Amino acid sequence: MDSLTSELDYQDNGVEDLDFNLGKLDLTSQEFLLDEVDEHIQANLEDDIVKEALKTGVDLRQYSKQVESELLDVENLSIKDYIKESKNIASLHKQITACDSILETMEQMLNGFQGDLSSISNEIQTLQQQSIAMNVKLRNRQAVRGELSQFVDEMVIPEAMITHILETAVTERHFLEQLHELNHKINFVKEQSFKEAKSCSDVKDILDKLKFKAIAKIREFLLHKIYQFKKPMTNYHIPQNAMLKFRFFNEFLMANERHVAREIRDEYIDTMHKIYYSYFKSYSSRLMKLQYEEVADKDDLMGVEDTAKRGFFSSKPSLKNRSTIFTLGNRGTILTSDLESPIIVPHAAQKSEAKHSFESLFRSQHYALLDNCCREYLFISDLFMVTGSAAQDLFNHIMGKTLAKFLKNMDMYIAECYDSIAIFLCIHIIYRYQVLMHKRNVPALDKYWETLLEMFWPRFEYILHQNVHSIKVIDPSKFGHIDVRPHYITRRYAEFSAALVGLNESFPSDKVERLLAMLQAEVENFILRMAAEFPQRKEQLIFLINNYDMMLSVIMERTTEQSKESEGFKDLLSARTHEFIEEILSPYFGGLIGFVKETEIAIDRGSAENLKYQEGRVQQIIRGFNADWKKAIELINQEVMRSFTNFKNGTQILQGSLTQLIQYYHRFHKIMGQSPFKNMACRTELINIHHVMVEVKKHKASF
Repeated sequence: MDSLTSELDYQDNGVEDLDFNLGKLDLTSQEFLLDEVDEHIQANLEDDIVKEALKTGVDLRQYSKQVESELLDVENLSIKDYIKESKNIASLHKQITACDSILETMEQMLNGFQGDLSSISNEIQTLQQQSIAMNVKLRNRQAVRGELSQFVDEMVIPEAMITHILETAVTERHFLEQLHELNHKINFVKEQSFKEAKSCSDVKDILDKLKFKAIAKIREFLLHKIYQFKKPMTNYHIPQNAMLKFRFFNEFLMANERHVAREIRDEYIDTMHKIYYSYFKSYSSRLMKLQYEEVADKDDLMGVEDTAKRGFFSSKPSLKNRSTIFTLGNRGTILTSDLESPIIVPHAAQKSEAKHSFESLFRSQHYALLDNCCREYLFISDLFMVTGSAAQDLFNHIMGKTLAKFLKNMDMYIAECYDSIAIFLCIHIIYRYQVLMHKRNVPALDKYWETLLEMFWPRFEYILHQNVHSIKVIDPSKFGHIDVRPHYITRRYAEFSAALVGLNESFPSDKVERLLAMLQAEVENFILRMAAEFPQRKEQLIFLINNYDMMLSVIMERTTEQSKESEGFKDLLSARTHEFIEEILSPYFGGLIGFVKETEIAIDRGSAENLKYQEGRVQQIIRGFNADWKKAIELINQEVMRSFTNFKNGTQILQGSLTQLIQYYHRFHKIMGQSPFKNMACRTELINIHHVMVEVKKHKASF
């Protein structure tokens, strides 16, 4: 307490001897720089208290003393609080001293623990190093053991392998399994021998003996299966399937004894090429005997007259099984529903005495070829493990002679063929079979198909050029009496053109379109030449309209799209129909029609006043029309319906004629309502146009 009292006394004395250190604000300091006074003053003036003091006019000296007094009071109060809590401070001091001693004891204990832990950590590190070393040794030993164990297993030849290779039949599952294992061991020993493994010499002799035994048994089995192909009436698909089941046999031979594998392959090629050649030669010769006896010849052309030709259009009665050369008929089914139908069986067809067209025989022959070639190509690719050009070469060795025979037969046939529809159908059969083989992913016959097309297309063009020429050289005078009905040559053309256009829609060819355009041009010229044989223009127009209408109807009926041929005939039919309407109206209403046309031209030129002296002509026209118009309409109706073979077309022409008559009469009424005709007395005699329209409606078609 004495010490505290003395301290307080000292502090009291200190209060009396206060020495304020004002720092930079001490104006009495010698170190104070007068040039900084302004800066400090400006800074202090920004203070809110100073601003308030200056604002209220407070005396700064008095205010400074007041602040010093308040600071002294605060300091005295703080000293009293300190004296008041002196006991608590002394107690706190003792407690802090006791804590220091306790913490010192704990520090000594922790230092001891730290020393113990350091020694334990060293021991753990030592044990860890020993453990790592032991793990490395263990892994190395396990790796060596695994490699050595696998090596021994690969080298050792088990008793079961020897037994099965020597005694088990090659068709047994155990033989095939052991053959796989034997092949693996042979490859392994071969690999190790390059690494100079000493143990290879211990097993090489046994492996060679097992290999030769396995090769001998496999060779015998495969040759036996190939020899089965040679037996008469054998379905060679069965032994082929058996060979595919054991395709690994050939793989084993190719890997271990190539000359034996080559022997097997050569024997198979020699056997199969003879089988295919014999089969297809026999099938083709027997198939061609089923063709219709009546075939087209050089005289069966479109422009040849019926009375001058023999064969299809001769005076002889046609046989019921004869196929036509200008009409497609049901022959188009060969490209749709019959394209992949079962092939024709010759002996069955002979029993039923059934005959077929050439394209039907062509389809059957080539569908059989396609099916066998697809199967054969896939078989040799799988069995002999070949692809691309190697597979194609192998296939050519087997099927080359057969394909050459087919090409020779086709070349001989088409050289004498004049049935262009049959050839065109064969061309489209080839296109579809090309697509079918590509879907099966078999390119084996691509070159064969192209060769066939190169044979068929020139012949097709030659036959069409012959038909075009036959129409071009026709002399209409040789036909004798002709009538206005459609000519049989235009009927042939219509059927023929519709057939080619319809077939060409699926695989469009510019070549066919050009040929058809040439043929159409010659047919149009022929029709005009034939029409010129009629003395009257009306008969010429009827003949032209009947022929154009017939050709247009046939082409539109047989085709699904708007063709160039149909568009051309539509234009021709429309032009000739319009001309015929004018021609048929002229005998009955020619005066009225001529007057309307002349007057309209005069009105357009502004010279209508020159016609005011034609009242007599107008009166004659009106009275003539009033007297005969109903009878004239009836006569027109009878003549039109009698002239045209197509009732629907005749009805349309009649309606067009009557419609044109109404239009002329309406134009006549319009003229009569203008100067100088509107003041004519005969104008009152005009029949109301509605009466004419009512009469016309009586002849309107009821369908």
